[in-house]
Amino acid sequence: MVNSQTVRNIALSLEGTVELPHFEKTSFRLKKKIYATMDEKMQVVTIKLNEIDQSIFVAIDKVMIYRVPNKWGLKGWTIIDLKKVNMELLEEALGKAWQTLKGA
Repeated sequence: MVNSQTVRNIALSLEGTVELPHFEKTSFRLKKKIYATMDEKMQVVTIKLNEIDQSIFVAIDKVMIYRVPNKWGLKGWTIIDLKKVNMELLEEALGKAWQTLKGA
């Protein structure tokens, strides 16, 4: 299990990341664009990955990391359950989401 402060620390350690509110969630942005949101009540993080990275992370464990179940999931938005993920995997996934946006 990973807590919300750990998510915050990881995201804010990525160069250029800014934390801002996004409706009832917290967003992490680079270049004014969101690459991750955190829902502290639901204990999930939603990240934006490219199609290949999304398929790799989802293949690890479809209960822990899974596509958003709508059209956003087809665009790379991926949910990570903070109650099930370990810190190393979360760091890698947030890093990939950040890299995807940085390269855009």
